[in-house]
Amino acid sequence: MARHLDEQIAGRFPVGKRLRVLDVGMGRGAQSLRLARAGHQVTGLERDAVRIAAAREALAGQPEGIRERMRIIEGDGRDTGVHFLPGSFDVVLCHGVLMYVEEPDPLLAGLARMLAPGGLLSLLVRNGDALAMRPGLDGEWAGALAAFDTTHLLPRSRSESDGAAPARPRPGVRADRLATLTAKLAGIGAPLHTWYGVRVFTDTAPDGAPVPDDLDTLLAVEDRAGRTDPYRGVAALLHLCGVRG
Repeated sequence: MARHLDEQIAGRFPVGKRLRVLDVGMGRGAQSLRLARAGHQVTGLERDAVRIAAAREALAGQPEGIRERMRIIEGDGRDTGVHFLPGSFDVVLCHGVLMYVEEPDPLLAGLARMLAPGGLLSLLVRNGDALAMRPGLDGEWAGALAAFDTTHLLPRSRSESDGAAPARPRPGVRADRLATLTAKLAGIGAPLHTWYGVRVFTDTAPDGAPVPDDLDTLLAVEDRAGRTDPYRGVAALLHLCGVRG
């Protein structure tokens, strides 16, 4: 996903321009820190105190120049209008957040308002068109059958039956369909520019699995599949990039 994001930024903004970036639901700050290291002015918005503490700790270990380019604000992504003026950012990230919001429309509209004209909106969502893939590949046939008729992820029966900790994603997490989000982005003035699939082949890997020795090859395969039909359409996640008109 980071490769996709860098590609879109490079294709939309002048080389060397210091962009104003808002990372809504920044988590532990991985993307925010990466973009601050690249020279951009980054604001991270997060409501979870544990994740904020982890992000602050990671930021504290960075050189002074990077620390000066990044600020962390405690707050809810649905309240961007409380913290910032419309058009304040060139790039707005919202990665892995919509899946936990039951009614995402107000959040999406608020994100679009934060963008300056020509600004880039980057969304990472659960793929509602491919929810049967993971249980099907795991041989959980009942779960796969049920997944065709919902946009909410179901509990993984194998994890529950053997007493293991539930694998990601957690039960109750919702997903978005590409066609629905495409229409919504057009309606809020940030129409879809391009989209990618994320985790086409690796979504069934268990949590805590060791990093493989051939990681570079794995990433090359995932990157290629995420750009290529029909593979990207069955990815576990979708990375959508909209542009403010």
